[in-house]
Amino acid sequence: MEKTIHEFFLHRAIDLAIQNVIENGGPFGAVITRNNQIIAEGGNKVTANMDPTAHAEVMAIRLACQKLNSFELKDCILYSSCEPCPMCLGAIYWARIQTVYFAADRKDAASIQFDDDFIYREVQLAPANRTLPFIQLSLINSLQPFMNWNTKNDKTHY
Repeated sequence: MEKTIHEFFLHRAIDLAIQNVIENGGPFGAVITRNNQIIAEGGNKVTANMDPTAHAEVMAIRLACQKLNSFELKDCILYSSCEPCPMCLGAIYWARIQTVYFAADRKDAASIQFDDDFIYREVQLAPANRTLPFIQLSLINSLQPFMNWNTKNDKTHY
């Protein structure tokens, strides 16, 4: 049976995840394509880079944006070896990626102690009700950056 193009790129993301484990990284890989061409690839580099944001999807998004010289990936597709975590999900939406294909899901990840379900639950709570203290301090100039942005004529919307 012939593989679809989406299966081909998803297999590539899985291969990246397997290679990443061999290289002592996390078991995650991601590929970003545009017009059926690979633009960027990423593996989980959290421990290698000592960076908790260095997930495979974020690494691939960073590289794709650099290569395309754009902060938007509107015409791109992301393939991930696993369902993106809440942080990566946010990055994917901010990058405006067109479609996401993934292989393993969050329950599969949880079965090997990569459990993002806690974060999914925390995001839904009001800041005051989260496990980690989120304390808002209303300062006299709290809204000044927003007021400056709102009146700026030469801003780039994103």
